Amino acid sequence: MSPGDYGTKAVPSYLAAEAETTPLPKITVPAAAPPASSSKGLGDLPMRVVYRMIAVATGVVVLGAGVTVVLLNRGDSATTTAAPRNSADAAVPSVVSASSASGAAAPAAGAVATPGLSPLSSAPPSAPSSPLSSTGTSATPSAAASPAANADAVDPALAAALKDPRVPALPKDVRRLRSLPGRAATTHSLIKDRRSGVALPRFAKAWALAKPAPFASRQLLPMAKGASYRGMLVSCPVPIPEQKTLRDTAFLAARWTLNHHPSGATITWTASQPIKAGKRKGWLLGYTVHYSLKGRKRVSAAALALVDTPETKPAVVFVTIPDSQKKRWHDINKVMSSIKAL
Repeated sequence: MSPGDYGTKAVPSYLAAEAETTPLPKITVPAAAPPASSSKGLGDLPMRVVYRMIAVATGVVVLGAGVTVVLLNRGDSATTTAAPRNSADAAVPSVVSASSASGAAAPAAGAVATPGLSPLSSAPPSAPSSPLSSTGTSATPSAAASPAANADAVDPALAAALKDPRVPALPKDVRRLRSLPGRAATTHSLIKDRRSGVALPRFAKAWALAKPAPFASRQLLPMAKGASYRGMLVSCPVPIPEQKTLRDTAFLAARWTLNHHPSGATITWTASQPIKAGKRKGWLLGYTVHYSLKGRKRVSAAALALVDTPETKPAVVFVTIPDSQKKRWHDINKVMSSIKAL
């Protein structure tokens, strides 16, 4: 049947409905968005925050560097300060060790081991009642320090003396002059040395007055047979630079007395003590002088008193007697106990 066959009949409803139907729109489901990250990267931060972080980090680095430099400088300063002290301790000669070493070496230099002339290190301490007691040796703590105690203030002359191998450093303790062998010679009167400001004994027979030059007064023992050196007692103003203490000045003066002994002479100490010369203070040093004459080892007993005088330089009274005249050694005790300031 062709379409025209229907004539005017109505069109079936399903056809009309089908003709009016419009196509349904296409539904598109969008893809799910990635989950948001909980942490932000450096690029997600505002620039002002980044600048602040950089500034803080820079400040911490600078502060740490500064602290490190300060600590290193302190360490260097402490090391630098400690080093000179250690080097000074090692460089400055020890008074005790020098005295001990010299005391040990001196007996080998002298051929005579005579009572009263042994070095200080071998003498047992005792306590005499008088500063000039001749009954023994005492060891009393001394208020005066060693000449090398204050190295920064040492006079050049004293520094040179401390380095002189012929003269050991003084003992730190007070040591009294011992009674030397023999009998003291008789005295006639006192020699008043006004140039030096002291008075000392004038011996009657055994000693003879001599021309004083280059001293202020001088007495001599007669020359022993076959000897080339004899006893001498002199006084004069101190011929060396005066030091801050009588003890240090006496130390220098004792070194000077080696000029009046045979060449190559060395010293060991037998006494070091403060004294009173009348109303004036002084310092006494006793010592043994070691030397060689004609190939033979000899010794002399010697002592020196330095007296503080009011108007002049300190006065020196010095006596030395060789072992060839050791019968006169006790005259040293007589001289040292009789000195008076004028």
